[in-house]
Amino acid sequence: MQVYYDQDADLKFLKGKKAAVLGYGSQGHAHANNLRDSGIDVVVGLKRGSSSWPKAEKAGLKVMETAEAAKLGDIIMVLLPDELQGEAYEKEIGPGLKPGNYLAFGHGFNIHFKRIVPPAGVNVFMVAPKAPGHLLRSEFEKGRGVPCLLAVHQDPSGDTTRVGLAYAKALGGTRAAVIETTFKDETETDLFGEQAVLCGGLTSLIQAGYETLVAAGYPPEMAYFECCHEVKLIVDLIYEGGLATMRYSISNTAEYGDLTRGKKVIGDEVRKAMQNLLKDIQSGKFAEEWINEYRCGMPHFTELRKEAANHPIEKVGARLRAMMPWLGQNRLVDKSKN
Repeated sequence: MQVYYDQDADLKFLKGKKAAVLGYGSQGHAHANNLRDSGIDVVVGLKRGSSSWPKAEKAGLKVMETAEAAKLGDIIMVLLPDELQGEAYEKEIGPGLKPGNYLAFGHGFNIHFKRIVPPAGVNVFMVAPKAPGHLLRSEFEKGRGVPCLLAVHQDPSGDTTRVGLAYAKALGGTRAAVIETTFKDETETDLFGEQAVLCGGLTSLIQAGYETLVAAGYPPEMAYFECCHEVKLIVDLIYEGGLATMRYSISNTAEYGDLTRGKKVIGDEVRKAMQNLLKDIQSGKFAEEWINEYRCGMPHFTELRKEAANHPIEKVGARLRAMMPWLGQNRLVDKSKN
């Protein structure tokens, strides 16, 4: 595995090139602002009338419609939602591509599953920060960075790795580490991590723990603190030094419970479910399901969102967080700006 750091990347490979960042959501706003602050010539591409348009302008960025930005850019970073990228490529991005352009992605979904097939004369790379965009931006502003993954899919110009490394450096990624990978490995591991552990697995575990305590007669407030609020305290320890540091910090009673009871919760049945999730990702079944859901107007997704938002843990959590106003200070996510 090849790992790169600051000394391995040079911003000179971006000089004289215009970067077009398509999208201004969580990742888009971070890429555009970090690039700009690194001295890169950047423009943001959005749909006319997008709610993100004034946010990008307020940040001092030049904004234009997606097709115009894509045609103008030498490096076109596609950070639109996965489900929108295929259609946007066909109508707005592809027609403006020229041989020698660099078509870039923050996630490999559409290239790996062949929803987008660029012409042979276009360089294609991926720089995937291993953090939400709001953290990518806040760490950059602190003079730090988050690790990034780098992959090259097409390299007709012969310098795509160097351009990709320079792009990662402009994001702050080389301050931490940039790991070389493939579109396939990034896509499949990213989807699996989201579904089985980081999002799907974690939120389901939190809700199940909360429901178990409440059903046993314990106050919802205590259930919220034990199964949701304190997750951050544990994750911060893991983030800082891995599982061993977390276990060093907690009590012996907690560590013994961890080592003897955790496997009872995450047993063979859960591992088998994880293996099945991975098979669905590898085969393209999940990608096909998600794109079809989008094409149908996302009725099931909308219903699931509504159901999750109405879970009792959300109401209890909102009330308890309101009693801790400091949680609202220095937010990573400010919907008025990003």
